Amino acid sequence: MHQHIALTALLVADYDEAIDFYAGKLGFTLAEDRALTPGKRWVVVRPPGAQESGLLLAKASEERQWHAIGDQSGGRVFLFLHTDDFDRDHAAFIDRGVRFLEEPRHEAYGTVAVFEDLYGNRWDLIGPTAGPSRRSLAGDTPN
Repeated sequence: MHQHIALTALLVADYDEAIDFYAGKLGFTLAEDRALTPGKRWVVVRPPGAQESGLLLAKASEERQWHAIGDQSGGRVFLFLHTDDFDRDHAAFIDRGVRFLEEPRHEAYGTVAVFEDLYGNRWDLIGPTAGPSRRSLAGDTPN
C-alpha cells in the first residue's frame, strides 16, 4: 500500500499575494490556478522538485477562517520544508526578504531555522542529515 498527503490547505487573505510570496520568495512552482466560482480559485503551489505534495492556497471566506490566517497552528511551527542545500536556500530566502526568526542551528536531524510566511505562519527550513539515522521531525522542534 502507498499513501501520501497530497495537499495541505493553507488559509490566505488573497490568492495573488500568496502566489507572489510562495512562487516569488520561496521559489515554489505554481502547479494549478483555475477559477471555480466567481471569487473562488483552486490554487496549488509546490516546492521545487515536489511531485506528491503541495499547498492548496485557500482564500478565507468566513469570519472564523479570517481569524485563523497566519495562526493555523496556534503559533507553533506549522510546515516543514526540506532542502537538499540548506545554505543555498537560506541565503536565497534572506535575499528575497523572507523573515527568519532565528539563526540556523544544528540538530541531530539536520540544520534548521524557523521562518515566517507572509501571514506569520511559522515554517522550519531543514537540511536533513543524510543516512539511516534520519528521524521523523514531527514534534522534534521546540517552536
